[in-house]
Amino acid sequence: MKRLRTDLVLIGEWIEEGSHVLDLGCGDGTLLAHLRETHRVTGYGLEIDDENIVRCIKNNINVIHTDLNEGLSEFADQSFDYVVMTQAIQTIRRPDELLLEMLRVGREVIITFPSFGHWKARFSLFFKGMMPVSRALPSDWYDTENIHLCTLKDFERLCRKKWIEILERAVVNIDHRTTTTMKLLPNLFGEIALYRLRRRT
Repeated sequence: MKRLRTDLVLIGEWIEEGSHVLDLGCGDGTLLAHLRETHRVTGYGLEIDDENIVRCIKNNINVIHTDLNEGLSEFADQSFDYVVMTQAIQTIRRPDELLLEMLRVGREVIITFPSFGHWKARFSLFFKGMMPVSRALPSDWYDTENIHLCTLKDFERLCRKKWIEILERAVVNIDHRTTTTMKLLPNLFGEIALYRLRRRT
């Protein structure tokens, strides 16, 4: 198996062995394949890209062709232990609604996204007056798939508003490594945020 990205390794550490997992925007199925081999998980991936679906099938990943903007109405309440979405929530038309849907069908949710609060993004806006282009946000404003960018503080404010409990948080850089400065000032130095969530009771 190819070497796994650090953020995906962290996600694996948050998932219990033998769990039932739904991976939204699963790509080529790398995460599910890793979890199947290391944690004996079962589950499905949802993906819209035809080439990625073919790769999932080659990797023996159960994959469903779907547009996440249409929601998760085909899944029953609490039908998965975990619902995972890596670096895709910012591409969804209504990320707040999808997040609630994820919490409806999963006992816990694990989500990652690029942080717009990173110092490079702030520098570009303040000193250049331009939307940032970086390794974490590589596209120009007019051709990006990222339509709802946010900072860690924005996301945590949404969680409070929607009565979502944050169980764990981690931040990494684009190389999927963490540093002391990221731990001390995550909203300023974290390029990619990872959260483990559940409904507040």
